[in-house]
Amino acid sequence: MKRNDLIFIVCLIIFFLPFFLSDTVFDAYSNFNKAHGMIMSFIKFAILATLGEVLGLRVSQGVYNRKGFGIIPRALVWGFLGLCIKMAFMVFIIGTPKFLEYMGLEGASAAMKGGFTLTKLMVAFSISVLLNTIFAPVMMTFHKITDAHITHTGGSLSGFLTPINFAERFKGINWDIQWGFVFKKTIPFFWYPAHTITFLLPSEYQVLFAALLGVALGLILAFASLKKK
Repeated sequence: MKRNDLIFIVCLIIFFLPFFLSDTVFDAYSNFNKAHGMIMSFIKFAILATLGEVLGLRVSQGVYNRKGFGIIPRALVWGFLGLCIKMAFMVFIIGTPKFLEYMGLEGASAAMKGGFTLTKLMVAFSISVLLNTIFAPVMMTFHKITDAHITHTGGSLSGFLTPINFAERFKGINWDIQWGFVFKKTIPFFWYPAHTITFLLPSEYQVLFAALLGVALGLILAFASLKKK
């Protein structure tokens, strides 16, 4: 373990430890989370998913930051995606059980409000499948485009705020990796089961767990980068 790794771990412990040691801090977080769900979704993803990208950079290149990486622009993108993910959760959590009931599965909506049952497991899996099949590819592609824009503009905040050339960035995506690995492998083999667990959790923990999965996403993309090399 390098000195930078030790400093990084200590900083993480200092940041997160108060939430575990202080009831006052945890209650303040819980109350604000309940009252301002969208704001907290932005904050959770801006911090945790960006942390995943930083860890991914450490895995793939041996450093936590480098010139042109653009931690602040990446955090802003993840915060925006956090808002989109929160919205998508609300749409699919409500809409999928209604669709299943329309297709003949009685009690799908009620099952999501009670304790664990096989019906709840099936509904949670269905929510995950629809969310990750319909919404996730669009989100992942948008994220890839913004990554390319950040790189193209040198990782600076002023460069990030310039208009994105979506057509050019879209053509620059490595679809062998994006389709062959990110879509075809991570979605069915990681995100389907991972988000099934997400939707089995109480609603107040779902977005937090999804943001923690963003850490896993950063590592997955890092390994995808190593595979490309």
